[in-house]
Amino acid sequence: MINMIPYGKQFIEQDDIDAVVSVLKGTHLTQGQTVRDFEQAICEYTGAKYCLAVANGTAALHIAVAALDLPVGTEGITSPITFVATANSMLYCGVKPVFVDIDSLSYCLATEKIEKQINSHTKLIMPVHFAGQVCDMKKINKIAEEHSCYVIEDAAHAIGSNYADGSKVGNCKYSDMTIFSFHPVKTITTGEGGAVTTNDKALYEKLCTLRSHGITSDPAKMTQCPRPSFYEMHSLGFNYRMTDIQAALGLSQLKKLEKLKESRRRIIEIYNKELCGINGLILPFERKGLDSCFHLYVIKIDFKRLGKSRREVMEEFKAKGVLTQVHYTPVYTQPYYQKELAYKWGDHPKTEAYYEQCLSIPLYPTMTDEEIQIVINAIKDIIKI
Repeated sequence: MINMIPYGKQFIEQDDIDAVVSVLKGTHLTQGQTVRDFEQAICEYTGAKYCLAVANGTAALHIAVAALDLPVGTEGITSPITFVATANSMLYCGVKPVFVDIDSLSYCLATEKIEKQINSHTKLIMPVHFAGQVCDMKKINKIAEEHSCYVIEDAAHAIGSNYADGSKVGNCKYSDMTIFSFHPVKTITTGEGGAVTTNDKALYEKLCTLRSHGITSDPAKMTQCPRPSFYEMHSLGFNYRMTDIQAALGLSQLKKLEKLKESRRRIIEIYNKELCGINGLILPFERKGLDSCFHLYVIKIDFKRLGKSRREVMEEFKAKGVLTQVHYTPVYTQPYYQKELAYKWGDHPKTEAYYEQCLSIPLYPTMTDEEIQIVINAIKDIIKI
C-alpha cells in the first residue's frame, strides 16, 4: 500500500504535547490564564495592541464583522478565491458580500478594481491574504479611508507573513481588525482555533462580549448587579471561547513559528528550482518586497493543453502517493450564492481562469527530502506537454 503524502498537515513535537498535558493536569481547562497568555503572545509577535482568541477562524471572522454593528443591507467587498467562511461571516450579520476579481499573478483581490465596486452601501473591505501572500494593504487602507470603509484582514493563511514595510501581518496598521486561523493545516495549530487582533479598544471590548454570550462581569458596565459575583447579558453573543487546552498548544506552536516558516520556504525554494521551465505549468508568484509565510503552494496547469481533466490529473497524483487539493472553487459559484444572491459563472473572468487551472501540491514543515522529490518526480511525469 502506498503511503500518501497529504497536501498539508500539522507539525507537533513533544514540547507541544507537554504543554497540553500541563493544562490537563492543572485547574482550568477553559477560561483560565493560558488563553490570556496566548493572546498576549500573539500581540507581542504581531505588534497589535489587543488580541482575542476564539474557537476557530470562522468564529473570528463572524465576531469581527459583528463588532462593527453595520446596518442590515450594508455591502462588504472581498475576494471570491477564499474559503466560504470569509463571505459567510458577512451574511451572518446582514451584510451583502460583493466580490472583486483577483489579480492574475498573486491570486489576491485586484486592488485596482475595488473602487469600481464601491457605492453608498459599501462599508467594509475584507482582503484575503491568499496562500500567505499579503495583499497591497497600503493601497487598500487608502481606498478605505477615502470611502469611509472598515477593513478586516482575512489572514487565515498568513500568520508569519510580513507586509512590504517588513512589519508583521496582524499588527493592524492598515486595518481595523485582522483574523487568524489555527486549523491543523495552517502554519501553527491549536487543533481548531482562531484569533482577532485590533488596535481599537472599543472594538476589542465588543469582541470580548460577543465571544462569550454577550455577557459582561465588569462591575463598571453592569446596570443591575454591580458586583463581581454576578454577570449581565448586554448583547446577543455567542459561545466562541477558546479552551486553555487549545491555547497551550498555540503558545507552544507560536514559539516555533519562525522555524516553521523557514521550513516552508525551504521546500518552496526546492519546488521553484526543480519545477521551473516545465511547459504548461505556472508556479506561484510572490510580490516584490514581501516575506510571505506560504500556507499553500498552488501551481497552475493548462489541463486543456495537457489533454486531461483536473480530476484525471489528481487521480494520477494519488496513484503516485501524492494528494492534491483545489483552493478554491469561487465562492459566488456555490449553489447557495447563486440561488440566494443571483451570482453566476462569468461574473469574474480572471477568477474563473485561475480556478480552471489551479491545484495545490503538498507543503508542510515535516516533508522529508524524499517526499519532496516524490512530488517533483510526479509532476514531471504527469505534466508532459
